[in-house]
Amino acid sequence: MTGNDPVYLRVVEELRGQIVDGTLPPGAPIPSRAQLTQRFRVGETAARHALRVLAAEGLIIGKVGSGHYVREKSVLYPLQRSRHVDHDIPFAADMQAGGHRATWDWRSEHAKAGREIAGRLHLAESAAVTRTRYVFRTDGRPMQLATSYEPAELSRAQPPAEEGTNGNGRKGLLARMSAAGMRVTDIRESVHTRVPQPTESDLLGLPTGVHVLHIERTHWSGDRPVETSDIVVPGDRFRLVYSVSPNP
Repeated sequence: MTGNDPVYLRVVEELRGQIVDGTLPPGAPIPSRAQLTQRFRVGETAARHALRVLAAEGLIIGKVGSGHYVREKSVLYPLQRSRHVDHDIPFAADMQAGGHRATWDWRSEHAKAGREIAGRLHLAESAAVTRTRYVFRTDGRPMQLATSYEPAELSRAQPPAEEGTNGNGRKGLLARMSAAGMRVTDIRESVHTRVPQPTESDLLGLPTGVHVLHIERTHWSGDRPVETSDIVVPGDRFRLVYSVSPNP
């Protein structure tokens, strides 16, 4: 800290240090704005801004009518990125491997491909696609969102059901592609982090300051993309685990 730094940073620095070193453990109450103004000899605006910064960093969480508390440390679930093409629901495989119960709801509908999805599927813009939205849960808690797109012509072997739970009423991806005469030969992914959209925060119950991992996954049959999806997972609940084999 230098003499030119905003005064609220002094509050942020000390509270952050106490949270990181365990002096303020998970669940511990954070001093109120009035207490911070007295303790650090700063104005109420500086105290309020310090609390906002700590909340944006994901270190504290506010409770209406109760104040702020140190956030509980999240358990990071592993998401394996080295699996062979042998499971239609990778999320379920990962959760079940860790002894957790995985469930999901889905809803399919006909739609037109926008520019980005059309490009990913090598289709003309506004081409017909089947769009399916998923909400995946671990032991009943929403943990992953996904939106999948398939060329409509490949879904005609099994017209999309309106909605369902788990696999009821809808064949898995590999089975759908097989019914259309296509064999999945490759899966490619691109991963980045971003700020969650409001609907994503609501569905996943994300506190302020938590970013999401956005995984763009595309299934290929030879040189043709046959399905692409956008997968969204909370950045404070998962870690991506990769296995890379050396060239022989």
